[in-house]
Amino acid sequence: MSQPNIPNITPTITIDRDDVINLLLASIALEELGLAHIINAEAEKIQYVLGTIPGLTPRATLDQILAVNDSVEDMLDLVIKKELLLTSKLKEVINSIPPTP
Repeated sequence: MSQPNIPNITPTITIDRDDVINLLLASIALEELGLAHIINAEAEKIQYVLGTIPGLTPRATLDQILAVNDSVEDMLDLVIKKELLLTSKLKEVINSIPPTP
C-alpha cells in the first residue's frame, strides 16, 4: 500500500477589501435564502398534515398533527437562532465598511 501523494498547491488569491465585503454580504443573502426555503418547507408540512394539500389518505390523527407541530416548532427555533447569528454577522460587515468621503 502506497502513501497518498499530496500535490504542492500554492494558489495565489488576490481580493481587496471591497471584494471581501461583497462576498460576505452574498454569503449572508444565500443563507437567508436557504432559511426562507426551510420555513416554506415547514409551512407545507403543516398544510399537508392538516389536509389543505391534497394527497393525504387517511387523514392525520391528532397525535400525528401534534408530532408535526413539535417538529416544526423545533425547526423554527433553530431558524430563529440562525437569524440572530446572521443579524450579528450583517451588523459586523456593515460596521466594517469604510465611510465614504
